[in-house]
Amino acid sequence: MTKVFVSGCFDVLHSGHIRFFEEASQYGDLYVSIGSDKTVLELKNRPTLYNEAERLYMVSSIKYVHSAFIAKGNGKLDFINELQQIKPDIFFVNSDGDSPAKREAIENLGIRYIVSNRIPKDLLPVRSTTSIRSSLNK
Repeated sequence: MTKVFVSGCFDVLHSGHIRFFEEASQYGDLYVSIGSDKTVLELKNRPTLYNEAERLYMVSSIKYVHSAFIAKGNGKLDFINELQQIKPDIFFVNSDGDSPAKREAIENLGIRYIVSNRIPKDLLPVRSTTSIRSSLNK
């Protein structure tokens, strides 16, 4: 079976994340790397709302997820060691997580890099954590 790898902090779990997992899982078995509390704090300059154990539990409970784990590295590429162990065929990312540096690192490992089209599901809005946070701050 094809292995598909995604990464993120998944702190404010919402319908956009579920749709992202659903879309990614259409390519094969989905492996989800979750940023540690320490990494999220370093990258976003704020603590997580849910600790890494809670986030792992929630993400692991989603039917589209084959396997989920806390990344042991740090920084924006905190998942590189796990990526090398799992050896996925595809790295799936949304447009918020896409970057030239990430694309280059992934493709240098011989992994196909796919950017999500953020396809809405039925009548659900296309959500992101950034849009949810900004609406709460108004």
